Amino acid sequence: MRVGLITSRPGHPLLAGTAALLAPRHEVETIDPETAPFDGPVSSDGPVAFDGTVPSDGTVSFDGTVPSDGTVPSDGTVSCAETAEGRPVHRLADVYLLKARTPRALALARRLEQHGAAVINSAAATAFCQDRTAMAERARAAGLPFAPTRTFATLQQLAADPGLVFPCVVKSRHSRRGDLVARVDDADALRALCGTWADEPVVVQPFTPNDGWDHKLWVIDGQVFAARRRSELAAGDKSPGTRLRPEALPDGWTAMARAAGAAFSLDVYGIDLVVADDGSPTVVDVNAFPGLRGQPTAPRALADLTLRTGAEAGLLVGELSRGGPWGRGVAR
Repeated sequence: MRVGLITSRPGHPLLAGTAALLAPRHEVETIDPETAPFDGPVSSDGPVAFDGTVPSDGTVSFDGTVPSDGTVPSDGTVSCAETAEGRPVHRLADVYLLKARTPRALALARRLEQHGAAVINSAAATAFCQDRTAMAERARAAGLPFAPTRTFATLQQLAADPGLVFPCVVKSRHSRRGDLVARVDDADALRALCGTWADEPVVVQPFTPNDGWDHKLWVIDGQVFAARRRSELAAGDKSPGTRLRPEALPDGWTAMARAAGAAFSLDVYGIDLVVADDGSPTVVDVNAFPGLRGQPTAPRALADLTLRTGAEAGLLVGELSRGGPWGRGVAR
């Protein structure tokens, strides 16, 4: 099986661990969406020319040209081919793991999906979770206890709202690396933020009084992982936190985590919970393909999901019947 990792950080522990489990029997390649010149159409038969050209039958010969008699290598694919202009040819993988959320990463994932590739998580689901307004609306519609969320065109517009109640939590509407996430205690603090973020589209949520610790619930194909970590909004101690046993979580939490996946069409995701002083949980974020750091069995769960997805896509014929990559069936 051929697995593509769409990421600029292949050394991330979750991806590296998953790749190590797959590598003995499967081919794993990394595609950095920020540097890969991948802008052409994709052939469902396998090869793709980075210059956007694909022969009419979707195959490429050893030198990147279609022979006059129409013949191609016996397996129909060439992983190391070049086009006539000397550009490399990329053979379509059986399944891709989308561990990146940049515009280029999403565009690449969409192009692969358009030509039949299986992508975990889908480009549409990944992109949806980057819009915190849409996220809040869908979560509350699905019955999740999501924090009440209001949207403003700019932070400056929020600062002019006479009904704003402090303290509150202000976030960039569109989630991305280095975005705005801040607890704001008063109008002076909000005006200070405007010095840098005045034109930023934002959402605002009430601040939930709590002990300064967040609960992270992560899910891979229905399997729940959990940890307690210091909130990024809390002052002081930034210790790494504690891994939690899912079976020790309060009643309903694991079901809530799984319900989020169904609501957002995600297979690998996380939800962030803030627990109020009375013990009630509030969901404040949903993340597509989080890192799951400190979860030693997460790579195995992701590897199993990867192989099952490939099998269900019809690209790994017979793998399940042969007992899977570790001498057993691929877990659901």
